[in-house]
Amino acid sequence: MRVMRKYTDVPPDVKGLVLAIGNFDGVHRGHQSVIAQAQEKAKEKGVLSGVLTFEPHSREFFAPDAPPFRLSNLETKAAHLNWLKVDVMVALKFDLEFSQKSAERFVKDVLVDGFSVSHVVVGYDFIFGHKRQGTTVLLAELGRQFGFGVTVVEPVGEETVIFSSTAIRESLAQGNPLKAAKLLGHWWEVEGRVVEGDKRGRTIGFPTANIPITHYHPPKLGVYAVRVGLHEGGSTTWVDGVANYGNRPTFDKKDVLLEVHLLDFNETLYGRKIRVAFVDFIREEKKFSGIDELEAQIVRDVASARQILNDPANSQTKYADKNNHTAEN
Repeated sequence: MRVMRKYTDVPPDVKGLVLAIGNFDGVHRGHQSVIAQAQEKAKEKGVLSGVLTFEPHSREFFAPDAPPFRLSNLETKAAHLNWLKVDVMVALKFDLEFSQKSAERFVKDVLVDGFSVSHVVVGYDFIFGHKRQGTTVLLAELGRQFGFGVTVVEPVGEETVIFSSTAIRESLAQGNPLKAAKLLGHWWEVEGRVVEGDKRGRTIGFPTANIPITHYHPPKLGVYAVRVGLHEGGSTTWVDGVANYGNRPTFDKKDVLLEVHLLDFNETLYGRKIRVAFVDFIREEKKFSGIDELEAQIVRDVASARQILNDPANSQTKYADKNNHTAEN
């Protein structure tokens, strides 16, 4: 997959592509439906398929101090688009200048002059342009004016639940990553760089990789069965683990941290970026009377995690690979 960050100086072989447009936070099954229709249209036309997204998310740009809400960062989003076999990912910088483009200027500058799109695919709730004045109706009108097609994808879901980022956030807040994965079509994961902690886990035989995840929508505090993605030599290796997401009340800590113990693994990970995929919730976080009680509980948590992760039902959801991205402009 080729990754582009600008809409100027677009390579000739990219021009004329079919673009799916949106924020695609989490790249859930609703997003995947939009992307699949763009890919099908591209195949019919014999052109490349692309996804146009924005970084940072407009909501994040306009309200930087609001509580975090994102389900994926740019790298994880790229990994999932690559997994879906998208040809081109376009991640445009969303800044003040870009936010002031009218809907008409966005279409003319980016879609027409920039990419010479042959067709555009968007979701039913797609809004664009300065002050969110652009609608799918206006996009269709501009498509007719400039000579490109427009497909608007209706909401999709199952069992009366629409696939949406909101529903996924609610599932995570309730401590239900299995439901979140069902809506996503893949495990929900976070990514971060391993930092040094208090090293208490090492003293009781359960060393942890500690990751601040302050820019993601927070899941429910507690203990989870997880899988950890380690990048080695152009590929990702997944290792089973058990994680505590919380403020460690036994030690009277206040900051919230993700602490991951990798099962049957003894390498040092300080300073490395790792991915943590949440598979299932084990228990709520609690305060223990001391180290001995905590250690006994961790032993039980590890056993629970092994049972969950060895269940064939929890091995079916696919992982996105972060590799095979070619950065361009």
